[in-house]
Amino acid sequence: MWTGNLRKMTTTDNRESDGRFRVHYELPVTDILEQSEILEPETWIGQHLTIRWTGDIHCAHTGKKIKKTYGDGLSYDAWMSSPSSVPSVIRPELSRIHEGIALRDEEWERAHHLAPHYVYISWTGGLKVGVTRTTNMPYRWHDQGATAAIVLAEVPYRQLAGLMEVDLKPIFGDKTNYRAMLQEQAPEKEELLEAKDEALEALGEAYESFFSENDDVHEMVYPVSNYPEKITSVRLDKVNVLEAKLVGIKGQYLLFDNGQALNIRNHIGYRVEISRQN
Repeated sequence: MWTGNLRKMTTTDNRESDGRFRVHYELPVTDILEQSEILEPETWIGQHLTIRWTGDIHCAHTGKKIKKTYGDGLSYDAWMSSPSSVPSVIRPELSRIHEGIALRDEEWERAHHLAPHYVYISWTGGLKVGVTRTTNMPYRWHDQGATAAIVLAEVPYRQLAGLMEVDLKPIFGDKTNYRAMLQEQAPEKEELLEAKDEALEALGEAYESFFSENDDVHEMVYPVSNYPEKITSVRLDKVNVLEAKLVGIKGQYLLFDNGQALNIRNHIGYRVEISRQN
């Protein structure tokens, strides 16, 4: 049995002989704030898991006991003061650090938003436009559970990427339907290439100097033995104990044979007990 506070799963990938990238997961567990273990949830696939919430949540920044989380496992006070919860994280077009104007924390925004960004289209149960720092690839795609993605453009700072995203949202959308994402998907490369052509045409000459000439489609495979027909996202606040056979991992979700799916990122800071049986 493992006991500790959950953290977001981390990923790596490796290219297989068919050209696709297989995604691998690790699950960090802390004792409040101090890292205690790195678990390998892929080794649990096919086994019966019991995940029990102890009733405690600890802020991932301060460690203090809290009743609910904001952002990625933070207390309300920590979330309100955290550089990572600045509005331009959710709405990149609001960033102004390239003008020398910080919305919250100049040093953090210079490091994270005054940096090269990609604008991309991914397949996450449907076509979706997104932006992220170039250093955050392909991990951003892993977090979203994308099965394929293609880069549209590379820009020197976040706001510019956000403005391009705003122009493309009416065509592709920018939200993920988790139920669709957690189904088996096999998008065609041609569909991504056609979407890129459509996106670049919509963006037009104003952004042409930033367009990517790389038309590689990054295809990803996740450790899933079988996909449940119906998916229900569960929260430990509601069920307290989750008992079922683990059948796979995709995005930040653990998938179970009874159709339940647990979003680990939504439970950062939750103190749990995890046990397994063959």
